[in-house]
Amino acid sequence: MKPFAYERATAPDAAATLVTDTDDAMFLAGGTNLVDLMKLGVAEPALLVDITGLPYDRIEHRADGGVLIGSLVSNSELSGDRGIRERFPAVSEAVLAGASGQLRTRATTGGNLLQRTRCAYFQDVTKTCNKREPGSGCSALEGSHRDLAVIGTSDACVATHPSDMAVPMAALDAVVHLRRTDGDSRAVPLTDFYLLPGDTPDRETVLEAGELITGVELPAPPAGAAMRYRKVRDRWSYAFALVSLAAVAATGPDGTLSEIRLALGAVAPRPWRAHEAERRLIGRRPTAETLREAARAEFASARPLPHNAFKIDLAVDLIADTVLDLVGGGGR
Repeated sequence: MKPFAYERATAPDAAATLVTDTDDAMFLAGGTNLVDLMKLGVAEPALLVDITGLPYDRIEHRADGGVLIGSLVSNSELSGDRGIRERFPAVSEAVLAGASGQLRTRATTGGNLLQRTRCAYFQDVTKTCNKREPGSGCSALEGSHRDLAVIGTSDACVATHPSDMAVPMAALDAVVHLRRTDGDSRAVPLTDFYLLPGDTPDRETVLEAGELITGVELPAPPAGAAMRYRKVRDRWSYAFALVSLAAVAATGPDGTLSEIRLALGAVAPRPWRAHEAERRLIGRRPTAETLREAARAEFASARPLPHNAFKIDLAVDLIADTVLDLVGGGGR
């Protein structure tokens, strides 16, 4: 591991100054992903700025039913919070599906959103990777790509975003709160926070230099809607998803969908909000046929590779089965 300096920030201003005044400086919270990347030689910061002492470690439930989750709230605290489990169960389910108990104790909300892809070629510094070294090429295109993305990709990168937690947050219209280096703040919808790879896969989010995630806001869930997070993986525990889904659904008195929100994980470079499928389903009766038809339409622009095309069929089945379960199986 490359030698590095370490500083513990005592205030947001101090953290911003330390990062902006030093080349190759990075914020450090739980470190569950960053430290691994440092050991692999993928990340080589000259300075780590520890932000765990900053005042972003609270869950604030609001009178309107929404919640503001501080960026330093641990995954274990988030998944176990009573208000989250009661009003946003898909978030708790996703966090519990994401890692071991030991990792959840250390991992933070902001860090979870910012974790890097687990593409083997990104993590292996002996292989070409445009995300790690822009312009070097993408070894995954002709290599092992079974676990990688089928939609939202480019010729430069087919990596997936690994977060479980971000998937239900995308379905729930989460907003990411950011603190700029000058002390001003801005709020970015989660679905706009992540960037598709295009020709610049090394730039994954809209974060500017020295900008810090302070929290994630979830508006009140739709009245009367049920929600669920489901994760399909090669083994029950300690495995990243092949396909995951966060679904929020409700039907009206006539049995048609009055609310439908779908977000997919492990199929794209970011949590994939299935807007086309939602558009086709709202106001329709949720049958297996209509659900599968809408899900297939979502993948009309997909560019699967030879070994991961199965993800499309898997996602279609997952959407149909999950939504039918949420609305009571009507029309099955």
